[in-house]
Amino acid sequence: MDRALYIAMTGAKNNMMAQTSHSNNLANASTTGFRADWEQARSMPVFGEHYPTRAYAMTERPGTDFNDGPMVATGNDLDVAVAGNGFFAIVDGQGEEAYTRRGDFAVAPDGSLINGSGQQVIGNGGPIVLPPFEKIEIGNDGIISIRPQGAGPDEMLIIDNLKLVNPELQNFEKGTDGLFRPREGEPILAADPALMVVSGFVEGSNVNPVHELTSILALNRQYEMQVKMMKTAEEVSQASEQILRLS
Repeated sequence: MDRALYIAMTGAKNNMMAQTSHSNNLANASTTGFRADWEQARSMPVFGEHYPTRAYAMTERPGTDFNDGPMVATGNDLDVAVAGNGFFAIVDGQGEEAYTRRGDFAVAPDGSLINGSGQQVIGNGGPIVLPPFEKIEIGNDGIISIRPQGAGPDEMLIIDNLKLVNPELQNFEKGTDGLFRPREGEPILAADPALMVVSGFVEGSNVNPVHELTSILALNRQYEMQVKMMKTAEEVSQASEQILRLS
């Protein structure tokens, strides 16, 4: 009975972990540029000298859904969405370069260009800092132009260019902070000048709320079944003890 109990216990544990993954997707259904995580479960052998016949369930994240999310029109000059493949380069919490599809930009009080998560956006010359301006434009090629304060209506000054990268997706993974980085090789990717952006739009999350909710319900049913199996294993064990006493 200990084998059945162990399998049911690990199955219930991993059902809870799978629910966490789907819950995180569902919670980010309205997060700009969010990419949904996949999850899968499989049977794994228990390694060790005394456990050659044991197995347990394991939930894992095989990858991320890189399909595009919907384009949402905002009319904001600072909002941009990557057209097709590509990612924006930003500065992560450790001061290193990382990548995201989030393009809801804003200007911090010190002039830094940041996204909706407060992460500083990187240009071709490093983190982008804008001088005081009256108007700003971001072209389809990612070039940032401003009209400085006090300048004429046609005096537009090029400040920087958004750094856009086009990674190999099979070598690209999402961290616990929601940002993407290469698995192997150089951690800093080169800019791809062929990539384009669309101004006045942001890319929505590619999460399908209906799919995530139904997956959570299905996993909850599996969890209840695993708990019933553990209870059944306990009842069978108690019945076996009674038979041994009678004998």
